[in-house]
Amino acid sequence: MSTSERKAKEKVELRAFILSAATRLFVEKGIEYTTMRNIADLVDYSVGTVYVYFKDKNAILHALHAQGFVELSSAFKVLFNVNNPLERLFAMGRSYIQFAIANPDMYDLMFNIKAPMEFLAASSSDEWNEGKATFDILKATVNECMKDGYFTGHESEALSFLIWSCVHGMCCLHIRQRIKGTNIHEPETIMLKAYDEFLKLINRK
Repeated sequence: MSTSERKAKEKVELRAFILSAATRLFVEKGIEYTTMRNIADLVDYSVGTVYVYFKDKNAILHALHAQGFVELSSAFKVLFNVNNPLERLFAMGRSYIQFAIANPDMYDLMFNIKAPMEFLAASSSDEWNEGKATFDILKATVNECMKDGYFTGHESEALSFLIWSCVHGMCCLHIRQRIKGTNIHEPETIMLKAYDEFLKLINRK
């Protein structure tokens, strides 16, 4: 291995090491504690070194949110073997809800916190590639359902957005602890029950 190749490899490894430390801080301490200074302390490098690889905290949080989408996409890919597109669509929704329940801070970062979008805006990028790829999977599945005779009379993109919005709304109410204390009899299970009711509404040809 040449000197230049070795240095390039070391840069890739150090960036991954810094991001791994940021992930640990984010998971264990939350977004407020995930600062450039705390990341530097954890990896035992200077803050300046961290800034070489990530220009600011928003860049770190954007990279972390991208990791979250990789995990969510992996959960969806397992469902590609489900031949019936309607069954796959319903299973995708359940996987989405389960991901949100299991990873509330990451879900917030992926869909609610402004930092990743602020990073894209500062980079003059109009494309939210992670969100686009995930929405495209949903829309493609809805299109397959329509080819099989489901959702007659509906427009696929608007319907896909409606499905996403409804499931997202339930996840946000759960994560932000807006369900408990609202006179709901079983707040711990209401989200999955509500999702089943939602499926009954859209399970029509």
